[in-house]
Amino acid sequence: MNINQVAVQLYTCRDLLKTPADIAATLEKIRAIGYTAVQVSGMGPIAEEELVKILDGEGLVCCATHEPGDKIINEPQKIVERLQKLKCKITAYPYPGGIDFNSEEKINELIKGLDAAGKVLAKAGQILCYHNHNIEFRKINGKIILDKIYEETNKKYLQGEPDTFWVQSGGGNVVDYCKKLKKRLPILHLKDYRINDKNQPEFCEIGAGNLDFKKIIAAAESAGCQWYAVEQDSCPGDPLDSITQSFQYIQENLVS
Repeated sequence: MNINQVAVQLYTCRDLLKTPADIAATLEKIRAIGYTAVQVSGMGPIAEEELVKILDGEGLVCCATHEPGDKIINEPQKIVERLQKLKCKITAYPYPGGIDFNSEEKINELIKGLDAAGKVLAKAGQILCYHNHNIEFRKINGKIILDKIYEETNKKYLQGEPDTFWVQSGGGNVVDYCKKLKKRLPILHLKDYRINDKNQPEFCEIGAGNLDFKKIIAAAESAGCQWYAVEQDSCPGDPLDSITQSFQYIQENLVS
């Protein structure tokens, strides 16, 4: 992994991205930290053309996005058009909101929808990924749901965006999932995991938690990963301070 493959998931900074002026100011600060790429998510309304102008002006690229799950499933052509405007090839289905994970029928419907939407994106030269939380580590008829999703979709149409925190939280092994997704892993969410003084799991800066990122990065590289997106769902203070700490740790300890 080289440092130019490290992006920041903008959901981390969502409270600083409410207006176009906020977005411009925050992206300037993100570039000053050293990041050269972002994953677009969690920001207020802004035209794609204006966002691209800001990104280009700062020397940032949009390596990926998250888009609303319903829109991905029901209006994939609109996702294609948005990604084209953003000069971006990768997006991810962010969360199975409204899907009854107690029902195998509903899970099967989701799988078919992901496969169909991914086919539309693939025909446009784009990639649809699946972003997991811990809910997908539940089992249905003895099968881990995340494994079922990957096994029952065409790898040409659905690829992986594993989230290191949520894999750990679900009881999975991050390294194993990177290996399972060999040649199907264009982007990985880097998110550290630790237990706080209340004996509860919590998000933290890269290097401040328990995950073995050297092994994780090595496995992801072997799987062909292109992008490593730093994300922290909640931060103890200013999210810019947290993503700075994460970037510095990655630069000093994980890049080759």
